[in-house]
Amino acid sequence: MISKTHPIDSGGARLPIKLDTTSNGEFEPVPLTPVNRAANHLAHEAADENAERLAVSRRDFLISACGAASTLLAFNTANAAAGKTGGFFDLPKEAALEPELAQATVGGQGEFIFDVQGHFVDPNGAWVKKLPPGSNPLSQMPKAGCALASEPGSRSYLRCLGPDEFIKDVFLDSDTDMMVLSFVPSAPDAEPLTIQTADAVRRIVDRMEGTHRLLVHGRVNPNQKRDLESMDELKERWGVSAWKTYTQFGPGGKGYFLSDDIGTQFIEKARGLDVKVICIHKGLPFGKQSYEHSQCSDIGVVAKRFPDVNFLVYHSGFVTTVPERPFEGRGAGDGIDTLIRSVIENGVEPNSNVYAELGSTWRFLMRDPEAAAHALGKLLKYCGENNVLWGTDSLWYGSPQDQIQAFRTFQIAPELRARYGYPEITPQLRARIFGLNAAKVYSISADEVKKYTGRDRIARERQAYLEHPEPHFLTYGPKTRREFLRLAAAGQF
Repeated sequence: MISKTHPIDSGGARLPIKLDTTSNGEFEPVPLTPVNRAANHLAHEAADENAERLAVSRRDFLISACGAASTLLAFNTANAAAGKTGGFFDLPKEAALEPELAQATVGGQGEFIFDVQGHFVDPNGAWVKKLPPGSNPLSQMPKAGCALASEPGSRSYLRCLGPDEFIKDVFLDSDTDMMVLSFVPSAPDAEPLTIQTADAVRRIVDRMEGTHRLLVHGRVNPNQKRDLESMDELKERWGVSAWKTYTQFGPGGKGYFLSDDIGTQFIEKARGLDVKVICIHKGLPFGKQSYEHSQCSDIGVVAKRFPDVNFLVYHSGFVTTVPERPFEGRGAGDGIDTLIRSVIENGVEPNSNVYAELGSTWRFLMRDPEAAAHALGKLLKYCGENNVLWGTDSLWYGSPQDQIQAFRTFQIAPELRARYGYPEITPQLRARIFGLNAAKVYSISADEVKKYTGRDRIARERQAYLEHPEPHFLTYGPKTRREFLRLAAAGQF
């Protein structure tokens, strides 16, 4: 058996496509279903068998395109056995053993991949000094995830979410060309990521000649003191490309609506500063408090009132406890349907100024391709094929490469397309979702960016790195209710 030495996961215990309970910290981790567990079991069995057939080690097999294809095919088998056939990963069975065929399916066609929701934590930020004694937020993170975790200090593990690992996970271990660095909900004096740190990471990428790689949000919660006033500095000093807000977050746990007076002031200020892209966390409610503000009733109202502003609905209103089914009209309930209902009731046409973003939503729905088919089908039908945006919420989920590979092969079943008017996910549509739609929102040229990202220092480093890749296939967010509550108690959310 041919084998290389691997410093990470040398025995190949980790699958390249991750079905697990990891949360981004904004929702309580959801246990895997029996179908998910069966899918992982079948994928491990297939890895053993196929690695032996190709005469390579299990680790070598799993980091190859065949390893990713084999894993997705195993997921198909488990879902089909459970009668879940409304969505599936569309790739030939031969891809599990034929490297060129596997690369042609999971490896893509050189798409422009623009991830509009990325995160990392500043391990040296002021927020760490404000933590209670003995508090170790995110301490459930696998300490073997990166070498930085072994450095001195009780919270050195946080460095595995810092800028160095961020660049490796996003730009070396995945096919991502460009990303928007976003923020988590927090008070101004307790931010795990400040605008200063975000800008520092952008400058790190710039020094690597990756000038076109990273954009930055400005966090604004208008129901907090000084946030509206800070918008001028965010634009003039830090050059933010969009605003990020959490309508369910605020003093005393009380949220707000964009259609409220304070929300209207926020939108008017954004217009006045000529940064007319507003990204709004909707769905993934933090709990019962302000649950209503996590729903999307205000989106259609403000989109109709301010047609010159683009509203990017982060997570698309998705709620993990709400099954995604066909939209059933004005009486439809929670989850993504609140977004669909809002745009319909307010006469906001598809492909206008309401955009649906997939961060955490797609990652969770990978566990249930039939629910994914309904979710994506509804968003493409009612928000528009030009208005669904790629986002991954990484680094909470580690490198986004598995999300990319899964989406490259995902298809809505013909029966659902015919019955509900969902579109087929063609290569052209997939390319739009992966990056072309977001390029239009942010007024950038995908072709121009690709010219730079094909030859900058990051591209050269990645080319050399891929000769001996070492992806870790780990996730960083909380995986159990206890870990989730520990994170919440530390005051991060």
